[in-house]
Amino acid sequence: MEIRENIITDSIPHRDPFLFVDKVLEINEKSIKTSKLMDAKMDFFKGHYPHKPLVPGVILCEAVFQSGAILIANIEKFSQNAVPVLAKIGEVKFRKMILPGDEIEITAEIVEKVSNVYFMKGTVSCGGKNSVRVEFAVSMVNEQ
Repeated sequence: MEIRENIITDSIPHRDPFLFVDKVLEINEKSIKTSKLMDAKMDFFKGHYPHKPLVPGVILCEAVFQSGAILIANIEKFSQNAVPVLAKIGEVKFRKMILPGDEIEITAEIVEKVSNVYFMKGTVSCGGKNSVRVEFAVSMVNEQ
């Protein structure tokens, strides 16, 4: 599958400061690999935690969810009004902290599709070490 120049912004409605995918590295019919540099200037580092900043686990999970939504948008043809909505979060495991300046690699893959719901699993790794593993479901919903 082709990686277009604007694949991220053409695929999901997320924008800065709540966009946690910088590049699509690989994409096929079942999985996607993306990356994100956790720049030390990101706002959440000011309060999480001021003297020992680290990326909140929820942000790492969101990077996986956004990557999964990019994948879904590129394998299905949805109306322009369709947006990805998180429908379920399953088992989550956190292993390695991600710090300011770390570049993460994110994977998401489709496990099963039931109607308009995609059951998925994903990971975040840094320096070849697994940081997060999460199971989740995404549904495509038409905006009102």
